[in-house]
Amino acid sequence: MTTNRTRSEPATRHHRTDPPRLRAALAAAARGWPVFPLYQHKKKPAITDWERRATTDERQLRRWWATAPYNIGVPCGPAGIVVIDLDVAHGTLPSDWAHLGVEHGRDVLAILADRAGEPDPIDTYSVISPTTGEHRYFEAPPDIQLRNTIGHLGIGLGPLIDVRAHGGFIVAAGSLTVIDGAKRRYRTHPLRPHTLQPLPQFLITSLTPPPPAPRAPIPQMEGGQRLANYIRAALDDEARTVAAAAPGTRAGVLFRSAAALGSLVGAGALDEQLAERVLLDAAQGHNGIDRWNTHEAQHHIRNGLAAGKSTPRAITNLTA
Repeated sequence: MTTNRTRSEPATRHHRTDPPRLRAALAAAARGWPVFPLYQHKKKPAITDWERRATTDERQLRRWWATAPYNIGVPCGPAGIVVIDLDVAHGTLPSDWAHLGVEHGRDVLAILADRAGEPDPIDTYSVISPTTGEHRYFEAPPDIQLRNTIGHLGIGLGPLIDVRAHGGFIVAAGSLTVIDGAKRRYRTHPLRPHTLQPLPQFLITSLTPPPPAPRAPIPQMEGGQRLANYIRAALDDEARTVAAAAPGTRAGVLFRSAAALGSLVGAGALDEQLAERVLLDAAQGHNGIDRWNTHEAQHHIRNGLAAGKSTPRAITNLTA
């Protein structure tokens, strides 16, 4: 696997006198995985723009971890890894899985492998989480950009399985959390190898996103060619804005773009279903990143359209 260390970056190394979480951060960086700090005992990034700023540079890591005993985050995309996050069952499972006796994401993954005629992919570097979950690390396929998925939302592989890939991060071994007042550690699995295996083909196939649906043709607008051109430009502009939105800004961007188009809907110049469809298509590329999904996108779109419709845009100069 290609690492992310540049020639200008020194090889990471740790010493016995280093604090434990700094040692863990340096150990992850020594694999070629960029690292960034998470708040102490948390899963939340302690820096902004973490995917870009994550590094293997020892000097930067020592500066970060000198300020606090941070947990360790690894951005999966830049690290070239895909992590299968297997959780223990909580609550009621979907009926089609409950009758199979599933108690953990490990069971679900084993069943998926069996259905695909493949062995259970256990022989890869793995980490045990403080809640008895298991994180299995794999080399990401070189020719496709996989996204995060969320099992309990019915998006991805199945219940009790989340996937951390491009746009997501994983909490690395050596990190700590507090459960019922006691500190618990993310631990390297003692029975798994230290090396990573390539992501199995049956998982690549299941996780490969479908090609984007072709853009629905924009119907001929009433009111003349000037208005039709104006509406097409507005749709294209807002679609590009939504598609380019950064994580952490998407809800606001989507609401504002929907409100802008909603003002055209309120003016009677744009079909509301068409506006919603164009924005949903534009937001598809965000699905799975930081738990974003179609349901959330639809929520913000509909709220924005409703707000925009209440203040119709003046377009009389375009219909003359």
